[in-house]
Amino acid sequence: MVESDHVSECEMRFVVQHCSGQSSEMEHSGGLYSSVYEPNGHAAWADDQQHQDKETADNLRRKIKYFFMNPCEKYKARGRKPWKLMLQIIKIAIITIQLVSFGLSNQMVVTFKEENLMTFKHLFLKYYVDGRGDSYAVYRQDEVYEHISYIVDKYSRLRNITVGNHAYEKKGDTYSPLSLCQEFYRNGSISPANETFDIDAQIETECLEIVPVFPMGSTTEDDLLNFVVHFKRLLNVKIKFTLKAINLQTVRNRELPNCYDFDVTITFNNQAHSGRIKVDLDNDVDINECRDWKVTGASPKNIYYPLLFDCLIIVTCITSLALCTRSVLNGIRLQFEYTDFCLVRQGKKVPWSDRLEFLNGWYILIIASDTLTIIGSILKIEIQTKILTSYDVCSIFLGTGTMLVWIGVIRYMGYFKKYNILILTLRAAFPNVVRFIGCAGIIYLGYCFCGWIVLGPYHEKFRTLNTVSECLFSLINGDDMYPTFKYMKQKSYLVWLFSRVYLYTFVSLFIYMILSLFITLITDTYDTIKQQQQEGSPVSELHCFMSECKDLPTSGRYRVEGESGSFTCCFPRCKDSRERLSSESIDSEP
Repeated sequence: MVESDHVSECEMRFVVQHCSGQSSEMEHSGGLYSSVYEPNGHAAWADDQQHQDKETADNLRRKIKYFFMNPCEKYKARGRKPWKLMLQIIKIAIITIQLVSFGLSNQMVVTFKEENLMTFKHLFLKYYVDGRGDSYAVYRQDEVYEHISYIVDKYSRLRNITVGNHAYEKKGDTYSPLSLCQEFYRNGSISPANETFDIDAQIETECLEIVPVFPMGSTTEDDLLNFVVHFKRLLNVKIKFTLKAINLQTVRNRELPNCYDFDVTITFNNQAHSGRIKVDLDNDVDINECRDWKVTGASPKNIYYPLLFDCLIIVTCITSLALCTRSVLNGIRLQFEYTDFCLVRQGKKVPWSDRLEFLNGWYILIIASDTLTIIGSILKIEIQTKILTSYDVCSIFLGTGTMLVWIGVIRYMGYFKKYNILILTLRAAFPNVVRFIGCAGIIYLGYCFCGWIVLGPYHEKFRTLNTVSECLFSLINGDDMYPTFKYMKQKSYLVWLFSRVYLYTFVSLFIYMILSLFITLITDTYDTIKQQQQEGSPVSELHCFMSECKDLPTSGRYRVEGESGSFTCCFPRCKDSRERLSSESIDSEP
């Protein structure tokens, strides 16, 4: 790109030097000298300035047109191989392989956690049956003591009854004890018959620790006999203990096994004081590096191959990040150049819609995906080397990065006309869609709050704001509509009648009006873009400016354009003049 101010200054400098050195020759020829100093010389200068302005505008059009070309057209225009395109294709393949490998490893970890949770429920919960969920509860005092005794007994005899590789946690030479605690109100006198009560809201905690002994003796049984549950004031009873295990199945995937700490908590929940004590078992899992390990039958090189593959992905993403960042900076620089041209030469400001055309959103998407993939790959390496065990954080980074990479493939589908219309429709409709969703979201939130406060006590799907939102979103898509109407409890006729009005108005408003308008909004945008493509009319001032350049990619006109920031490339006319002078001087030498 050659700026007119720079060209005129450079040519004037060259003319002055040329005139001072060869004034006699100019006077004899009467060419440049006469055009500068004769009275009618201003006309020649005006024509030359007009020619320079036209050439500057043509160069800018050509430069902008080249910027918006696809990789194949750029290859035809300047013969530059599409390294960035090939790098993205390779990156998609290796990132997908990495994600699948990590997904299989993470799946084994999740499966191991879930199966151990199910094992603990069958080992320590008496009469437990799969699928009972919240229905597992006790209703009598003797059942509470019976279940507590059952849990302590199974914990003490764990080594003899479990089929897994579970073991007690050790602190030094002693085993960690089982903790049996109950929380209850400090003082309380409750008389439902007289409708009187006296409660001290302060909560006290009473605990009992039981160390596993082999075999289980009278000491443990005596401790349980001394544990008295205060049912009238009881809030909950919690039994906590820690078990350790090793996940050996990771060896098959050439990974070192992990050591797990399961912090098991069994809760007898009596906060409602309704005569029904819910029993629930939950565990918190900590994944640690095993202290001493030895794996035979597997080469150490095979174990560290995934680490080398992750390093290759990091290098590839860094390269892609650098190339895309450079392209974004070039687009921003070209946007400023076009803005200055319109402001100085045409006296008008460029609208923001045209300015944003230079900011390629696909490159921003690739930069974000590369950043997430690099962070996720680093976390994956640390997980494989047992420095970290944050599988969830790593999976979020890798999953989001891979998702953005695959979404970026749509950019290359846009090079085909039939697919490009879909991308243009999404981009053109996006601002209106966001504004429409913002307005519809206000109405949606109003229905959420209303349904939660009114229908929550009588309908399971409206108990929390989260479930209300999920239920209403399902209704918008026509899912689960009849059960939502059916499961409404008819304990209050007024609330039941309100629920009918509430549900019917919501369904009618969002399905028949808002959803239809939403579809119409996108359809109208699609028809507009399709008509513009068929007519071939420019859609903005930038496209009108760029359409005046009729040079084809194979014309060779794009090869003479300088891109670097060096002095010789920014002033090609000066460079050509110097080369011409040097060649003349060489020819004049004897």
